[in-house]
Amino acid sequence: MQTIPLKPFKPIGCAECRNPDGLGFDFTMAFQPIFNVTTAKPYAYEALVRGLDGQSAASILARVNETNRYRFDQACRVKAIELAAQLGMPAIPDCKLSINFLPNAVYRAETCVRATLEAASEWAFPIDRIMFEVTEGEQVEDPDHLKSIFLEYERQGFTTAIDDFGSGYSGLNLLAMFQPQVLKIDMALTRGIGQDSVRRAIVEGIVLVSRRLGITVIAEGIETREERDALAALGIELMQGYLFAKPSIGVLQSMPTELI
Repeated sequence: MQTIPLKPFKPIGCAECRNPDGLGFDFTMAFQPIFNVTTAKPYAYEALVRGLDGQSAASILARVNETNRYRFDQACRVKAIELAAQLGMPAIPDCKLSINFLPNAVYRAETCVRATLEAASEWAFPIDRIMFEVTEGEQVEDPDHLKSIFLEYERQGFTTAIDDFGSGYSGLNLLAMFQPQVLKIDMALTRGIGQDSVRRAIVEGIVLVSRRLGITVIAEGIETREERDALAALGIELMQGYLFAKPSIGVLQSMPTELI
């Protein structure tokens, strides 16, 4: 198995992450809520990369390569914390900020997290309300390295999550190797679940395994009330999707009144 070399590198501080000149381009964040459908309160807001004029995440990610991946990963963390704090997220009780990270951009978790800790301190953002997500679809060259990252993040007090669970082929292997605190079930399994007994059975199995492992479950990609109701019947309270809110720049959306 190929491993990521622990080569010397210069950790980036919080202030340096704000400098777009070093990265070669600038970007912003949109926020999409994850709601508890029982209480109608936000469990978290996921920070999603966007262009300064609202361009898609794909248009920004297309500019990320081997030479700037580490700096981009660090800049995303700092910008997410800064913008979330400016929008008042720390004042929302028990609400988390969810940040996607690139595992192949992390050399040593204990040093790569420095800028995150600096930004959290500067903006008075509680560490235990920051959640780091890694997508199952992300090409992970060394699963042991990813495990070490998660263990270090949990030691620091962050929440860990596997995103898009069920979208790839390594999900169960990843889950067997290490158990995150949160599992986000991909829309490939939630889409049309109200009319699909196979998907219902698979999701029910994931919920059962997660409960036994003490893992919190979030369902992604919810677009219809029927999907919401079918997932709620399986015991899933935390949901994210266009039924509730699309990602938005400059605002933290509440649960639509017609869904309460």
